[in-house]
Amino acid sequence: MFRLTGLPLQIIAVVAAIAVFAATMWLWPRFGGRTWKDWLGRIGAFLATQLAVLVAMGLIANGYFGFYSSWSDLLGSDGGPGTVVDHRPNAAVAVMGEQRVYSAQGSVRDRSGLIQKIDVHGAATGLRSEAYVYLPPQYFQPQYAKHAFPMALVLAGYPGSAEKLITLMQYPASTLQAIEQKKLPPTVLVLMRPTIAGNRDTECMDVPGGPQVETFFTADLPKALATTYRLSADPGARAVIGNSTGGYCALKFALRKPDAYRSAISLSGYYTAPIDQTTGDLFAGDDRLKQENDLLWRLRNKPAAPVALLLATSYDENNYQETQAMVGAFKAPTMLSTITLDTGGHNFHTWTREIPPALEWLGKHLTVPQEA
Repeated sequence: MFRLTGLPLQIIAVVAAIAVFAATMWLWPRFGGRTWKDWLGRIGAFLATQLAVLVAMGLIANGYFGFYSSWSDLLGSDGGPGTVVDHRPNAAVAVMGEQRVYSAQGSVRDRSGLIQKIDVHGAATGLRSEAYVYLPPQYFQPQYAKHAFPMALVLAGYPGSAEKLITLMQYPASTLQAIEQKKLPPTVLVLMRPTIAGNRDTECMDVPGGPQVETFFTADLPKALATTYRLSADPGARAVIGNSTGGYCALKFALRKPDAYRSAISLSGYYTAPIDQTTGDLFAGDDRLKQENDLLWRLRNKPAAPVALLLATSYDENNYQETQAMVGAFKAPTMLSTITLDTGGHNFHTWTREIPPALEWLGKHLTVPQEA
């Protein structure tokens, strides 16, 4: 059956709408009379054309924005009432729910994997956030029972949502495909928003006198996840991926805290934190702190970090020139690669084109741990 958010169904709907419109134009002269049959013919043709166009537009909009992720979601048949979750005092991670992952092999978790919705509490920062964890099928297979897995933190842009990383950008599906094609080792994904301090855009900073977001992602999060999942403690087995704001955060975590993440992928990311009404004062007037969070300045002036970076851009992107400056500024032992599309804007369509090669690149840079 065609997936509700899949491109094949959208193409079929568009072709059907064009065919109905063409048929209406062809038949319209035949309904030119004044009999009740002619009136019904005109009304029927008009309604059929409108319905076909609305269905096509609705499917395209749903595929882009991810309003409904499946047929059962659309029809309201996605299960019964919610599940009450009992939390332990001071627990670092609480599992709040699960959902199946579908592939050509079905939805059995040891074939396709599982997505868990969790609540993460940061011991050092006191911050907490919801996240989604994708556990690949190998996580449930007996031969991997004693294995620690590499982890990739995936960050949305601002304001963004973690759900769209699943439904619209399809990270779990792309990761499963890369694993099946042997381009990526079995890897656990942690999908989140970079915005964990209300709706404030902190640019993943430890804000003076404010939320310590960088510490949450680079210290609290890995420690908390290690209490619940079989994850490697080796920084070389940890990566961070992000688009837009998430891309800036990804690069910053690797360059500033290489003991937390050794690989970073930025899709349409920028390289210095903006200051506007969504961020507030991030630097408290401290020019040195502002420099420390300028990634191009870091490449030029700080000792090179032993990390691998992938920067994705296009000739149409606003960050193209700055990306070229980043390429010209890095030095060993930092490794830097790029993806440059011929065309592509700052949007989901561009990023979904970049994700498969980015995951293949990641497969070449992640340390693959063995037994836990």
